[in-house]
Amino acid sequence: MANFSDASSSLSFTSSSHVSNGSISQNISTSSVSEARPSLEVISLSKLSSNLEQLFIDSSSYYSDAEIVVEGNPVRIHRCILAARSRFFHELFKQEKGSLDKEGKPKYCMTDLLPYGNVGYEAFLVFLNYLYTGKLMPSPIEVSTCVDTSCAHDACRPAINFAVEMLYASSIFQVPELVSLFQRRLVNFVDKAHVEDVIPILLVAFHCQSNQLVAQCADRIARSDLDNIWIEKELPYEVSENIKFLRKMPVSDDEQNVEAVDPMREKRIRRIHKALDSDDVELVKLLLTESEVTLDDAYALHYAAAYCDPKVVSEVLGLSLADVNLKNSQGYTVLHIAAMRREPAVIVSLLAKGASALESTLDGRSAVSICRRLTRLKDYIAKIEQGQEANKDRLCIDVLEREMRRNPMAVDASLTSHSTSDDLHMKLLYLENRVAFARLLFPSEAKVAMHIANAEKTSQFAGFSASKGVNGNFREVDLNETPMIQKKRLLSRLEELNKTVEMGRRYFPSCSEVLDKFMEDDLPDFYLEKGSTDEQRIKRMRFMELKEEVLKAFNKDKAERPVLSSSSSTSSLIERASNRLRKS
Repeated sequence: MANFSDASSSLSFTSSSHVSNGSISQNISTSSVSEARPSLEVISLSKLSSNLEQLFIDSSSYYSDAEIVVEGNPVRIHRCILAARSRFFHELFKQEKGSLDKEGKPKYCMTDLLPYGNVGYEAFLVFLNYLYTGKLMPSPIEVSTCVDTSCAHDACRPAINFAVEMLYASSIFQVPELVSLFQRRLVNFVDKAHVEDVIPILLVAFHCQSNQLVAQCADRIARSDLDNIWIEKELPYEVSENIKFLRKMPVSDDEQNVEAVDPMREKRIRRIHKALDSDDVELVKLLLTESEVTLDDAYALHYAAAYCDPKVVSEVLGLSLADVNLKNSQGYTVLHIAAMRREPAVIVSLLAKGASALESTLDGRSAVSICRRLTRLKDYIAKIEQGQEANKDRLCIDVLEREMRRNPMAVDASLTSHSTSDDLHMKLLYLENRVAFARLLFPSEAKVAMHIANAEKTSQFAGFSASKGVNGNFREVDLNETPMIQKKRLLSRLEELNKTVEMGRRYFPSCSEVLDKFMEDDLPDFYLEKGSTDEQRIKRMRFMELKEEVLKAFNKDKAERPVLSSSSSTSSLIERASNRLRKS
């Protein structure tokens, strides 16, 4: 083998102009050998890559000597391979031993390895696969595409976020060829994406010190109508100041790109925003009385929907001083901003106050289409385990879609203080039980409805025991509480629970009908293990019928969501309710 290598090596450097005919034939033969060598190397490298990929894929391999936990998922690794391919891991494994798992192998947590930002589980697997094989896998569809069926997925938020995570991983873990590749991919997104979707690209470019990408993103944002407040809230100080400087530069020799700004008016608007940041709605009211600036002038609802606690949004809405369907300079309503934030409680609060889900942005997007373009397919189709809350993104889409389909519904007549004491207690007992049962079957949906109604105090199955009720026993007598105060407290609680039930009827009508029927027909004597043998058998048969009714109702309410089947999670929650009833 050594002789063959030496011969071919020497012959490859022979000049064909100084050889005889016999030597020419020998050179042709040698040339064929030389051409075969790269092919052999390619085959060998490809086989090595496949072998290492199999080593990476086989999670049960006994050869792995450490693991990295990403989003709660342990990923087995081989430190020698990572150290050879990444300077970051070389230094990490040399200096940091990590905690030990149950097998005595070092364990590292992804969040401890990153100074800022996030790298998701799927992105890390793609990155690791490249380290092992030298080949880049296609982007996983479930995390790089949105659920908007009209989207080409060439610049939606999931596609951008996946590329951002890959650039971040490549930069932090010091794999320069991947850094260059994903920088180029993100450059292609900048002009295609909606301007607010350029923000995450600019952030990762800034942290990874990709100056060219930073400059391109800053230029796109400076040319857009994105307001300065959003820029200041979302971006580092030096980046936001640079963008504002770019906006002041002349567009042409005789044109200035500067809008006239009233400094005093701007100062008063910022004071309102700072008061909202402090969750101080009373201060907001005071500031409104001290100047002519209104909530609409300050786009205060837009600001609160984007950055404030949902309870603050409800309190600002409660002032009834702002137009809930007002559009800002970009043509976004408050509901559009809430859809970008994807917080169900904020969306439901706005809808309850009359926000229109039919309003479109200047480029024709509705709140639900905004939500869909921001939601990963993985989150939309995720199976909900027992007791686990539904993904907020999906819940926002469900609520907005139902709002666009629903017919106007008359609000239940408000309950007045003329209710008798016994009637008031009976209604409270009924509503406490109904809300508690809804929480067992539909925890996420019930949680949102209760949050909007400020009814979180309800404990599960609070009313199933006659001794339980509002904050324990609502029939208890507080010697320091006058009859008038007690009645006011109970009426307030009644309104909270009634509003919670109304929210459920509004967005989940079929399920609400089943719950209404159950409360009317079965609740008074539904303890499964009480009564004679025949009575228990009849109750169990009725319980199975109820289970089927709830599943059918749930599927009916979700009929226009063909991808997700929640029957398994609903079944599990019904079994959980059954266990609670047995223990009563």
